[in-house]
Amino acid sequence: MATFDPNDPLRVKTSERTRLAVAGAHAVTKNQLTNQPNKDKILGRIFGGLLFLALAIALAGLAALIIQAFIKGMPAFSLDLFTNPPSSFADKAGFRTAIIGTLYLIAGVIILIVPLGVGTAIYLEEFADRDRWWNRAIELNIQNLAGVPSIIYGILGLAFIVRGPLDLGFILVAGSMTLALLVLPTVILASREAIRAVPPSIREGSLALGATPWQTIRRQVLPASIPGMATGVILAISRALGETAPLLLVGATTFVTFDPQPFSTDGYSALPVLIFEYAKQPQAEFRELAAAGVIVMLIVLLAMNSFAVWLRNRYEQSW
Repeated sequence: MATFDPNDPLRVKTSERTRLAVAGAHAVTKNQLTNQPNKDKILGRIFGGLLFLALAIALAGLAALIIQAFIKGMPAFSLDLFTNPPSSFADKAGFRTAIIGTLYLIAGVIILIVPLGVGTAIYLEEFADRDRWWNRAIELNIQNLAGVPSIIYGILGLAFIVRGPLDLGFILVAGSMTLALLVLPTVILASREAIRAVPPSIREGSLALGATPWQTIRRQVLPASIPGMATGVILAISRALGETAPLLLVGATTFVTFDPQPFSTDGYSALPVLIFEYAKQPQAEFRELAAAGVIVMLIVLLAMNSFAVWLRNRYEQSW
């Protein structure tokens, strides 16, 4: 049986050649990187500077709008803003009915998008046969619908939910259904990415231990995907919270002095719709109320997005 001899001249010579070859390759690579043409370096720096300038302009514009909203809205920001209904007198006007209507709308959106969005994502990722043309068509349409303008969803809601096949009329539930259609693609895409992030070894290990596919999904895949799914739902709700155009088409009104009901045909309002109405008024007091309403929406959106970030960081698992 042959034994290893570290002093074997042939082995020593081979090791020396290997070391020299590695050192030579390293030197060549370093020389190529060091002698990179100055033109490429200059172009890289110019491109990086342009990107930084674009980011700075965007952040400066956003900061200017937020600062302006706070400057104009803080004088009108008080408890009356939340307790008073809309009024033709600025000193008595508030957002009470619009806030209640927004809460009803968002509650309806959550009830619709969570089971539909998560269920669709589970089907497409775990059960759908990608060789079937209808599954590929569903995936393509979901991706396309995520980029459709919101006004198109408003027209769709008016044609098929308010009127047409469902014929629900101008009720608050119709507004919730329209907003749910608007943000449903976002929830599906986020949920699919969350499910896709679970390593295949988790599924394979569960199946190898005798679990059924549904038990694997329910006890292994879904718990690991919840942070990503919840983040997608919260971001979708944040988008729905600020939509105005679809609601104007499906029955949201601006001047509602009574608390709205989900199935009432008497009318309903929402926070972005009332902000839009106050901003159109010629009186400076109403524009201050509109700015105060913007502050309320900014606070709610910031809180929801911060919760989404915390949720992902708190429960996200590293594989």
